[in-house]
Amino acid sequence: MAALADVRRRAGLTAFYLGIFATIWLSVPANEPPWGVFLVAGSVAALLTAGAGGALLMRSRLEELLRDTGGDRRYLVILAGELAAAGFGAVLLAVTGRSEYIAVLVAAVVGLHFWPLAPVLRDPALRILAGLVCATALAGLITGMVSTVSPGEVVGSGVGVLLLGYAIGALIRGGLTLRQAHS
Repeated sequence: MAALADVRRRAGLTAFYLGIFATIWLSVPANEPPWGVFLVAGSVAALLTAGAGGALLMRSRLEELLRDTGGDRRYLVILAGELAAAGFGAVLLAVTGRSEYIAVLVAAVVGLHFWPLAPVLRDPALRILAGLVCATALAGLITGMVSTVSPGEVVGSGVGVLLLGYAIGALIRGGLTLRQAHS
């Protein structure tokens, strides 16, 4: 029973955080209608997903869970490295006059940070998300170099959709464990 509660808690956290970050990424592109309508709808869906993740998190019984303080420390070290790399890179791009590629750099760093998080969060599928987010960053870079389309449009919408999809998948997994616990 405690194992199912832990799975629900992790699924709720994943849906909560990735729902919030999907909303942020979907706000990066400044598209006019009709694409802007899809981005707003995606942002609303991401916020609803984050809310459902929070509800799932609250529903899991916290007293049944054991905290992994070693895992928490590893998570914070990975997060600090991610923030430092993205922040330093963004400043460097802004100073060199290439600020249109900040979203590409941040997406690449976000994608890379999922790789070491997979074992910490006990979610091997995060490595697939890592590859997809990095591929989206590469697509944004190439698009920005060979066309007039803003790299932020490609990266923002692409990463937003990927994070939203993964958050919804986490909700489904968490909901299945909730159903299994009540069966």
